[in-house]
Amino acid sequence: MPNPELILTSLKGDYAFRRLRKGKGGGAKWLNVRVLQTKDTGVRVGIIASKKVGKATVRNLVRRRIREGLRDILLHKPLHPQFGAGKPSFDMVVIVHTEASQADYWQLRGALQQALGKAGVIK
Repeated sequence: MPNPELILTSLKGDYAFRRLRKGKGGGAKWLNVRVLQTKDTGVRVGIIASKKVGKATVRNLVRRRIREGLRDILLHKPLHPQFGAGKPSFDMVVIVHTEASQADYWQLRGALQQALGKAGVIK
């Protein structure tokens, strides 16, 4: 069932990122994800793209593509009941691989969907 009330916010603070080491992981060709269920309602996302991905414009382009792909996937794919019985509530970090700068939106979206499936977020 789609999630029409989905709001993505940024994951902030060192503690929030360190806490996600305990979360479920999933990987694909261009990225890895870590997801941890929370008690708050809402989805907080942090995207890590190091300087190895490219210059600032390239890194920001990759981040925008991932954020939009994530929004599209979470709006249109059914979530696992653990993560989205009512309103979805989890924290997620996306770690971008160096080769992601050569990928277009659809390739990154496909990799993101595969990684979220492995992590058990979507069915």
